Amino acid sequence: MSVVLFDLDGTLVDTAHDLGLALNLQLARHGQPSLPHDKIWPVASHGTRGLLDLGFAIGPSDSHYEAMRSEYLDLYESVYTQQPAFLPGIADLLAALDAKGIQWGIVTNKPRRFSVNLTKAVALGDSNLFERARCLVCGDDAVQPKPAPDTLLMACAEMQCRPEQCIYVGDAERDVVAGKAAGMKTVVALFGYLAETDRPHEWGADASIKTPDALLENLSCCD
Repeated sequence: MSVVLFDLDGTLVDTAHDLGLALNLQLARHGQPSLPHDKIWPVASHGTRGLLDLGFAIGPSDSHYEAMRSEYLDLYESVYTQQPAFLPGIADLLAALDAKGIQWGIVTNKPRRFSVNLTKAVALGDSNLFERARCLVCGDDAVQPKPAPDTLLMACAEMQCRPEQCIYVGDAERDVVAGKAAGMKTVVALFGYLAETDRPHEWGADASIKTPDALLENLSCCD
């Protein structure tokens, strides 16, 4: 196995504080009470749709959803680089992959308008996450984001590798679905944004890890 691809939010980087800050700013704008961090954390990986459902109990079928979505994204744009940080153990994992000569990249559903500057804001050694990753493929780079396999296949093309050479690591069921559809091995990051109602052991991944360093131990099982 020569390539490891990672989801971004809740797998590599903790972005829940800034996602939650934007949601609470929006709630305040609409006269609603703010939500505590422990309520926001489990849904942070579900993006704007999950956060709007949590804060306002609305979804794409609601007539005012698109306006609320646009408002949320504008608020997030004002705060999204305030507190992003590697999840515990991730920086050491990436250093270990580099030391072993294992290429790694990022495939996220986050729009490119946020992903580039966010990854530039996370320091990694004497550079940053954006500069060190071999690729950054975002949700709006393809017609269909995850759970479709399109962005994962785009990453393979960019990194000049075959899907069967790749492991995709993520913290959501759609990551497993997308990885399997692309023909990759999949690993669930149990340290990510998982809710009590999630059943990651039922998602059909090839492995699951409780800590980032456990990925190194699982590389052989995914060959």
